[in-house]
Amino acid sequence: MDEKIRHILEILENDARTSPEEIASLTDMSAQEVSQTIAKLEETGVIRHYKTIVDWDLVGENYVYAVIELKVTLERNQGYQAIAERIYKFPEVRSVRLLSGDYDISLTVRGKSMKDVAFFVAEKIATLDQVQSTSTHFVLKTYKEDGVILHEPETIERLPVSF
Repeated sequence: MDEKIRHILEILENDARTSPEEIASLTDMSAQEVSQTIAKLEETGVIRHYKTIVDWDLVGENYVYAVIELKVTLERNQGYQAIAERIYKFPEVRSVRLLSGDYDISLTVRGKSMKDVAFFVAEKIATLDQVQSTSTHFVLKTYKEDGVILHEPETIERLPVSF
């Protein structure tokens, strides 16, 4: 991969709102070259999507997230792709990953309550023919998401101690 393209991708991955002019100043390219390169990267699917990371707690929306690990049995002539495609179509599912280790697939699910997530797992995921077992872990707090720190470190004020 061309180093300039790698640099453009890293800049956009860090901040998708960086303008072509700003990228040009960092890559020794013209803004027009940057725009053309980005358009080509979008067209070829290298750049899949632009995303905003929202701290929903700050706006009063308290979503519940859970990481769900699945053990699956594969159907004849079908790999993990088939089950992954079936699972990622559910709107509650935020990510799907193939794993090594004790579980085969990991998914992150978002719901309005623990009950919503639990029902989603029980009614839509656990009932799939290929799913042997599930292990659900509710997320208690997210400190960092996609490289972005969501919460400022808490400052602990200590009382002065004198002897």
